[in-house]
Amino acid sequence: MRRGVADANLLVEHGVNCSISSNNILNPFTPLGDCSLIRMAHLQANVLQISHVERLRECFAMLTSRSARLMNLADYGVAVGNPADLVVVDAESPEQAVAEIRHPLAVWKRGRRTVTRHAVELHRP
Repeated sequence: MRRGVADANLLVEHGVNCSISSNNILNPFTPLGDCSLIRMAHLQANVLQISHVERLRECFAMLTSRSARLMNLADYGVAVGNPADLVVVDAESPEQAVAEIRHPLAVWKRGRRTVTRHAVELHRP
């Protein structure tokens, strides 16, 4: 069976709102995955050989603001009165998060902490 990957960045550059997401993880049809959306953005960038900072940043936006726009979320973003949904990623920029598959260190859903991931600690031999 022939498979391909749509260049979502190219579609965005032509005015189409795109989102990167995943469902069907660790099931009989898709037996791989770890629910990491940043990994999905990285896969998109890797398969399509995306290296420009703006295009990598756009891959991250497809996980965040573009997805919110696609779902018509009026209460997306950090603002008074919005749900306290927050993901903390150990990266200096969105493009670094995608390029290096930086995992979330903490997640809050409606103000309640739901994920804690401790940073990797390297030990000297």
